[in-house]
Amino acid sequence: MNLVLNNQEHQIIDETEVIVFPKRNFIEANTICVDMEHLKNDCTIPVFAKDNECTISHYEFINSTKEVVEDILDYKGVLKPDIRVSHVIKGRVPTAIGKPAKELLDEEKTIYYERCAFVIEVPEISEIINGNKLNLTIGGVRSYNQENLFSKKSMEKFKVFVGFQNTVCTNLCISTDGLKEDVRISSVSELKAKVYELINNYKKKEHLNNLEKMNELCLTEAQFCHLVGKMKLYSHLEKEEKQNLFPLAVNDSQLNIVLRDYNVDPHFSKSENKTINFWKLYNLLTEANKSTYIDSNLERNVNAYAFVNHLAKSIENQSHNWFLH
Repeated sequence: MNLVLNNQEHQIIDETEVIVFPKRNFIEANTICVDMEHLKNDCTIPVFAKDNECTISHYEFINSTKEVVEDILDYKGVLKPDIRVSHVIKGRVPTAIGKPAKELLDEEKTIYYERCAFVIEVPEISEIINGNKLNLTIGGVRSYNQENLFSKKSMEKFKVFVGFQNTVCTNLCISTDGLKEDVRISSVSELKAKVYELINNYKKKEHLNNLEKMNELCLTEAQFCHLVGKMKLYSHLEKEEKQNLFPLAVNDSQLNIVLRDYNVDPHFSKSENKTINFWKLYNLLTEANKSTYIDSNLERNVNAYAFVNHLAKSIENQSHNWFLH
């Protein structure tokens, strides 16, 4: 992918025609917002127990990704990562052993977060897709629960992605080739190399074309209800029955959010003629995905993209699709 700021190879946006919406979180679940300084100065760094070797911290992960983005784009501005964390791990310094928790002083407490997700938005590289402004976005996920911290130092697992963020709703738009969900590395330099590789291999035009084409196909209300019914039924099928079907990742509680927003979402609800196009359907799914925990959020986001394209190809080719028939 060729990402260039200086010679304006991205689409130029007329700011007078862009409607600004209140900022929303790119993920909800049970997360809280933190900043880089907090991760750098206030959080301890987990180690591998048997050799006391440090893991790569959340701060190092985010800062390394940020440095790669700045280098690739020759970026002269200030990129501010949006960071969400969950599953706080609390501790205390040795001098506070035996002290009641309510009496602990701030300097006697230690914390780190088991799970961390972040996005780095580049507003200078934007596209208008189906009436929505999308900004280029790079980010990642780290979950210490996926590491064996009770052993010796080993390859560490990260997830990194490049795609776009819908400024209307902060929904992430990530394609299959825009996500590396099992990056295994042992150093910060290796991590940077993987981020470089991901960004350079990202098929930006193909991704945007697929997003734009979603606006061309739509479902009637009856077809939408049939689709959601089949999606609900999918989770209750026998394992053998699922083998020949698309591996849908959305769960029942998220489908309930889709059904609610189908009627009330200010941007992606059904049209006045009670139809819904695939762009709106896709955004209903990615909005519902915000309730997914950090450690599986990106995979489910990509699954929503692949699922909508799977439906679209069936309609275009007039081929049988279990979810539609």
